[in-house]
Amino acid sequence: MQSSESPNSSPQVDTKSPRQSDTQLDATKKQSLKDVIFNKKMIVCLFTGFASGLPLYLTFQLIPGWLRQNGIDLSVIGLFAIVSFSYNWKFLWSPLMERFRPPFLGKRRGWMLITQLPLIIFTAVLIGLNPLTDIGLIAAVVGIISFFSASQDIVLDAYRRELLNDTEMGMGSSFFTNAYKFSSLVPGGLSLIIADLVSWEWALGTVVIFLFVGLMTTLIIDELKATQIQPLTMKEAVVEPFKEFFNRDGWQKALLVLLFLVLYKLGDNMATALETPFFFDLGFSGSEIGSVAKISKLWAAIFGTFLGGIILTKYGTNRALWIFGVFQIISILGYAVLAYFGNHLGLLFVAVSFEYLGVGLGTVGILAFMSELTSKQFTATQFALLSSLAAVPRTFATVSTGFIIQSVGYTWFFLICFACAIPGMLLLMKVAPWNPKTTEQ
Repeated sequence: MQSSESPNSSPQVDTKSPRQSDTQLDATKKQSLKDVIFNKKMIVCLFTGFASGLPLYLTFQLIPGWLRQNGIDLSVIGLFAIVSFSYNWKFLWSPLMERFRPPFLGKRRGWMLITQLPLIIFTAVLIGLNPLTDIGLIAAVVGIISFFSASQDIVLDAYRRELLNDTEMGMGSSFFTNAYKFSSLVPGGLSLIIADLVSWEWALGTVVIFLFVGLMTTLIIDELKATQIQPLTMKEAVVEPFKEFFNRDGWQKALLVLLFLVLYKLGDNMATALETPFFFDLGFSGSEIGSVAKISKLWAAIFGTFLGGIILTKYGTNRALWIFGVFQIISILGYAVLAYFGNHLGLLFVAVSFEYLGVGLGTVGILAFMSELTSKQFTATQFALLSSLAAVPRTFATVSTGFIIQSVGYTWFFLICFACAIPGMLLLMKVAPWNPKTTEQ
């Protein structure tokens, strides 16, 4: 395709890997760790990370707990992940968000607003529903929330990729992931305590209030001046991002990368998929889960993701993925120990802390890896494709885990999760070797 200086021209495909280009840029434009951390861009990453994580944890933590406490069967709760399919298929409509610009707030901020208002409205709708009589309607509403949450992720991921330079990407991913995990304290902690002390209606209402954080962030941040190349046609918006990705290093390498994204966090996602019902089934109260489990999750996630950012900056993405992967596999065994010994608050704190230290490290690693794989020429669609694949294990885990737990029990289930984490580690030898060979371009 012909290149042009016009912002509305068709994008010229760069055959260099974005990861190679990033390395070349970093060699000529280094920032100190202090300059990277104390940067107002990191504040934007914090607030957009919180906005991104909150609706997901609503559907994967609070709603399963709400349903379980109202007597809904585990297998039914697990099937709720089917209505959250949007996270796996968001790349299908991401070209629309790349091709069309809303008539207000700019391309990225306009789409943020369009996705955030329905999240607030439909979460508020849940307050008036009863799991015992409205389970079908609840499933439909959760499906709608998941669609707009996945759509919000498309634009937030694109905005972050365009906001950060390559030196800032590792730490920016760390800040984003920290806030993403921190948001779980609302539906997975504060709301459970409120449900225990007041009612589930107030618990859901609390999430509605915190959803306004994302909306306010959208109204405050600036639309980026370095405007993205605007595709002239839907064909350009759909075809070119996939063509560039699969032609970059060959389709075989591209398929291996996509398979790696599915498998790297499979065991980890399985272990945490139904953790709130797991804690309830061990006999912990909502207040205990909302305080002990979530406090341990908070410190571990914050420390893990911040440590992950430092390791990424110091050792690079490839070696970081190996370090993080080993830790997140071993951390799964903490839940197996908790399942074996049962109700014990001290063990709950240790097991959750250990698990979410691994979750934090693995998440920031895979996020940085996806960011490096994404060409800035096709930010929204390529990042949506990669993150859709990375979300597959979360959906698969939630659908299947209820049936597996009922068949083998919790202890054996977590051992199965450990085994499912091994194939992703083996793929690292192909997609992110410890000592990568340098390729000439």
